[in-house]
Amino acid sequence: MSEGSKGSSVAFGQVVIGPPGSGKTTYCHGMQEFLGRIGRKVAVVNLDPANEVMPYQCSVDIAELITLPDVMENLKLGPNGGLIYCMEYLEANFDWLQEKLVAFKGHYYLFDCPGQVELYTHHGALKNVFAQLAKWNFRLAAVHLVDSHYCADPGKFISVLCTSLATMLHVELPHVNVLSKMDLIEQYGKLAFNLDYYTEVLDLSYLVDHLASDPFFKNYRRLNKKLVEVIEDYSLVSFVPLNVQDKESMQQVMKVVDKANGYSFGDQEQRSLEALMSAAVGADFHFTSTLAVQEKYVQSQDRAVAEEAMEL
Repeated sequence: MSEGSKGSSVAFGQVVIGPPGSGKTTYCHGMQEFLGRIGRKVAVVNLDPANEVMPYQCSVDIAELITLPDVMENLKLGPNGGLIYCMEYLEANFDWLQEKLVAFKGHYYLFDCPGQVELYTHHGALKNVFAQLAKWNFRLAAVHLVDSHYCADPGKFISVLCTSLATMLHVELPHVNVLSKMDLIEQYGKLAFNLDYYTEVLDLSYLVDHLASDPFFKNYRRLNKKLVEVIEDYSLVSFVPLNVQDKESMQQVMKVVDKANGYSFGDQEQRSLEALMSAAVGADFHFTSTLAVQEKYVQSQDRAVAEEAMEL
């Protein structure tokens, strides 16, 4: 809780959402460590009943209430149906969650959520959980993680934009879209455009034209054009790049999220942040530079172009 909110019951935090494998648990671990280093008391709440291995220090664990393996075994449900049941069970047991959260009053909360897209695009259970938290005076921002490898495939990137937009409209929270695993983006293949094109979601007609050059997507040009028009009409989707091992990248995401949920930290936290950002890199936290990765990526592209020109 911020210094300006002392004496009140206002609590701040993030609900970390996104598809499977997008890095939600890793993000919670990295953000817990980063915020802890600048003096912010952090409580991580695991709301994923399928999450059995948690690298972070967990304050509240839904496994104490319900687990996915138990639901699948006892109710003979698959993983998707089981997750939906677990979220509906959590919704029906708000009192359990409230009792657990009260023990960490004055903390900044990170909610590690399940990795099932349906829960964020059209099913109502998690949305109702977030709405209940708002009634308890929680000021939350949704941090929606998307794996950056989708940038390497224009077709998948359009689908990611549609999913991100649907999630923003359904969840109804201040929303921050994050391209995760930026340190690995150069391994996913050559990008059709500069990285800024994907993070700022610039003129998507170029993406449609690029797709039309592929024989498979040529027949779907009108469909892709209409999807792109929907995304641009709302003009809501943009991304913040993230490398969870890069302190500058973590600081950028933290500032965007703090602005979204209204968190304002005091002088002591600002001094701690400045000290952390200026400190030499410790062996216990392997920071690399997202900017350096981007520059390396661009340089490799330039070299490839130069080599092609020499061959010609």
